[in-house]
Amino acid sequence: MEALVGLHEVSCRAERGALFEGVTFTIAAGMRVGLVGRNGAGKSSLLRILAGEEEPDAGRRTVGDARIVYVPQEDAFREEASVLEAASVSSDAEARVRAQVALGRAGFHDFERRVATLSGGWRKRLALARALAAEPDLLLLDEPTNHLDVEGVEWLEEFLRSTPCAWLLVTHDRVLLERATTHVFELDPRYPGGLLQAKGSYRRFLERREAFFAAEARRTESLRNKARQEVAFLRSNVREQRTKSKHLVEKAYETLAQLAARERRSATPAVALGFRATGRKSKRLLRAQGVGKERGGRELFVGLSFDLGPGDRLGVLGRNGAGKSTLLQVLAKELQPDAGFVEHAPGLRVRFLGQHRRELDPESTLREALARDGDAIPWAGRALHVSAWAQRLGFSPEQLDTRIGVLSGGERAKTLLADIARAPADLLLLDEPTNDLDLQTRHVLEESLLAFPGALVLVTHDRAMLERVCTSLVGLHGGAAHPLADLGQWRRLRREGGASRRSRAAQAAPPPPRRRRRKLSYKEQRELEGLEGRIEEAEEAVARLQAQTEDPQVLGDHRQLARTYEELHAAQQRVEALYARWAELEAIAAGEADG
Repeated sequence: MEALVGLHEVSCRAERGALFEGVTFTIAAGMRVGLVGRNGAGKSSLLRILAGEEEPDAGRRTVGDARIVYVPQEDAFREEASVLEAASVSSDAEARVRAQVALGRAGFHDFERRVATLSGGWRKRLALARALAAEPDLLLLDEPTNHLDVEGVEWLEEFLRSTPCAWLLVTHDRVLLERATTHVFELDPRYPGGLLQAKGSYRRFLERREAFFAAEARRTESLRNKARQEVAFLRSNVREQRTKSKHLVEKAYETLAQLAARERRSATPAVALGFRATGRKSKRLLRAQGVGKERGGRELFVGLSFDLGPGDRLGVLGRNGAGKSTLLQVLAKELQPDAGFVEHAPGLRVRFLGQHRRELDPESTLREALARDGDAIPWAGRALHVSAWAQRLGFSPEQLDTRIGVLSGGERAKTLLADIARAPADLLLLDEPTNDLDLQTRHVLEESLLAFPGALVLVTHDRAMLERVCTSLVGLHGGAAHPLADLGQWRRLRREGGASRRSRAAQAAPPPPRRRRRKLSYKEQRELEGLEGRIEEAEEAVARLQAQTEDPQVLGDHRQLARTYEELHAAQQRVEALYARWAELEAIAAGEADG
């Protein structure tokens, strides 16, 4: 296979010391690589070096004629630009057509929509569409699952599996790693050269990783025994050593030095994140009855009812903008519902981690962020020193005076989770707690949530965590809340459209303010009766045109492809207009409209 880019003995340093040293590998055509590693290992720096956007402190990067496109964690789109303008890498007609094709693949229908109106998940899709429009030989993606909902992550998985170019992405999504990669690399100083390369799936990587550390443990134990024997021999033969060569003494010191170096290299910070309950005996902690919430005249969810008690763990699913974060705010009583009520048990202790976390001062130190009132942290009825608290989170004592601004995104996320864990709670409300967290910390978070004796409401795009942690699921879709048995049922619900056409129509155009009631005219009644058939025809036209955009003959003719996308856009607008008209006529027929 053709080599696209390679690194040889590359090292990178940061303000707090070496991130990685002596890293060597090559990315060839056809490779699909998942890059993992603990928070702060230097994964983002490695991607920037691969992309040529950052110079290594040592070593070299080699690249041939490959076109490399890098998608960082944060985009730099102009807010006033249309999505078509943002996805176009140049202004010529061919680039515009490539952008239209890429936007279509990314799920966009309205190419004139402003970037400023996009959610975080759709901005990520836009960044991927722009990258694809550049026709890369190698795509570099840094944490692309952040800000995506479960549907978006599953779309990304299919996008990556069908993309013809090679790619390397930083991710900690275990399902994505298992299903989409051909190789998994782990950046970690414990490996020779700072990197473990495993060909095959994520499961195969775990097997290689386990075998490596088992062999390392055997070698370390063998060296420890050797050092013990040499030191014992020297102690029992002190008089003899005075007359003999210093060779045995030097040999013993060399063995001890090797052992110390090996133990330093193999040491990894252990994360011990735990959530404590208050110990209350209430069987019901929270009741939601008939809860509904609107935003901008659109129903997010209606008729949501459930009870939560100790040990209940509810996972919430829904597209970006479906109301997941709003639901958590309603359950926390930070927002009032528009219908129904939320009832807390008396004196309920709630700990809430919102998706839009409180900002950490980048100029403050880790010490100040962890312990805002001195060096002692109250924990389980005793005072815990900040250095001990930091070590529970996987930080070394030397990092306490590190500025927050130079910590990785995952290290900052751990700092915020630690703030939630400081005080006991009856109910945890966690909105995307896995964003930026490495695999080790995700596993620890899972174990901590499973061990938490209180109640939990969890919003996350981590499919493995949802399946393992949650005792029940609810999906927000089409303005309704749907109890779910598993993620498979959620996929089927989305595929089948979820809400009825009547629900879609009602959301498409809310009725105007009331003045006086009126009835449908004869002409309007006839129009309403024929609308369902017209909508079906319009949706069939959309489906036909979408199929044409994937036809190889159409893809080979840029002019025809551009015409097809224009027709598709017009057809989609027609469907929306028909649904809006249906909503208007249905409101009149129900006696809810004005004269």
